[in-house]
Amino acid sequence: MKKLFSILVIVLFGQFQILNAIAGSDGEVEISSKKNNNQLEVKDCFESINRGIFSLNQGLDKVIFKPLAKGYRKLPQPIRSGTSNVISNLGNVVTIPNNILQGQMKDAGMNSLRLMINSTLGIAGIFDVASYYGLEKRDKEDYGQTLGTWGVSEGCYFVLPVLGPTTVRDSIGSLANVLGGDAWYNVTVANDTQYFKESDYYLTRILSGVDFRAKNLESFDSLENTSIDLYASIRSLYLQDRQRKINNLDESTETMNDDDWEEID
Repeated sequence: MKKLFSILVIVLFGQFQILNAIAGSDGEVEISSKKNNNQLEVKDCFESINRGIFSLNQGLDKVIFKPLAKGYRKLPQPIRSGTSNVISNLGNVVTIPNNILQGQMKDAGMNSLRLMINSTLGIAGIFDVASYYGLEKRDKEDYGQTLGTWGVSEGCYFVLPVLGPTTVRDSIGSLANVLGGDAWYNVTVANDTQYFKESDYYLTRILSGVDFRAKNLESFDSLENTSIDLYASIRSLYLQDRQRKINNLDESTETMNDDDWEEID
């Protein structure tokens, strides 16, 4: 039961991090991905069920997540920035191995240096000291993206209760975190250490979700107000963003990235 709870928490806030489907679609965008010069459509295998679960999740967002995000935004900007920096720094423990698995050795080296510098001189990542030394942030990577670069197809698109939109491939990628792929999980939950507690892990995952939701309050509201079909808009933008990240493309997919609070303010 404890293991199952761990998996659910990880997948939940993993989805918050990759749900960058934020702005201005009319809900009629058709999503497909190019593989070996062939156009393949991502199937919504359980659309009727997915729409029901999506409506449930929207209700939970209005009652729980959105109010939490609004309260979080009332905190002083230095607190929000420090929290965001810590979360970003911890994210490198997943990004670095995926850099290596994808053959991105330069990015792996840069992210490793950022992790070491910010964890020490940056006081556990509260301050982004590495950027002052010219080591700018690199794109986040995860195991779902790695599977995509290896040629694994998305599988069916589906929506999980509370956990949100995903695909078969991305869900498998998220589960890799509890199978040894997340060093932060290993030292807090999987192994009993004297330095960290299990609650430390769950706290950072919760803060990660709230931080992301708070940065995107206006964007989500705009999407909801302008979309003819909100479910289709979220599905389309989610799949676009995942494909863009897998292909390491620079162009945006009408989304808002997980930027610093200084930039948003």
